[in-house]
Amino acid sequence: MRAGYLVRKSEAPKQTGSLDTMNTQVDIPDQEAWDAWQPAELAQRLSDISLPWCVAGGWALDLWHGAQTREHSDLEFTILRENFSTFRRAFSDLEFYTAHAGVVTSLPADRDPPTEVMQFWGFDRAAECWRIDMMIEPGTNEFWAYKREPSFKRPRAEMVMRTADDIPYLNPSAVLLFKARDRRPKDQQDFERALPNLPVIERAWLKNCLDALHPGNEWARAL
Repeated sequence: MRAGYLVRKSEAPKQTGSLDTMNTQVDIPDQEAWDAWQPAELAQRLSDISLPWCVAGGWALDLWHGAQTREHSDLEFTILRENFSTFRRAFSDLEFYTAHAGVVTSLPADRDPPTEVMQFWGFDRAAECWRIDMMIEPGTNEFWAYKREPSFKRPRAEMVMRTADDIPYLNPSAVLLFKARDRRPKDQQDFERALPNLPVIERAWLKNCLDALHPGNEWARAL
């Protein structure tokens, strides 16, 4: 199972009118069956979309480093909620599932995503594996906003960076802000690897966020 994300399968059909009336244990794919695409594959599939999106998580840090520094169990990227249908059409070969409150549930092709759900997994039925982890980011075209506290925002132009081959990825300071709350072993490694090259202005922003959201956080002291 993916480290840091505990999910459980729906155990019984839901009542008529719910998100998925036929979603049973048998219907949900194996949640450990991840064989995620790499960022270059994702960027190629989204090359015709000009709407905001960016790689997040550990892969974003590695795009910033310019090299893969560790294994990645998934491929996380963010979009804006109003653009969900456009991005879903770009992955017409995948089946989508919501990942919310510890439960993975099928999202039929004719259903809009529930307003409370912000994470969606894409399953490749032909290859029998998960390919992408698509997440809603509560910002706008002009501003990036922190999902856990949307009042923390910055201009999108500052928060979305690009590789030499034009793959958009989240600013490492924002990636580390997400990781600071739980600080799993891989998160600690990511922080220690990123810290020496993190610009002074980004260190200051990250420290201010940590002091406000996670007082006493060990990373704030290191910054």
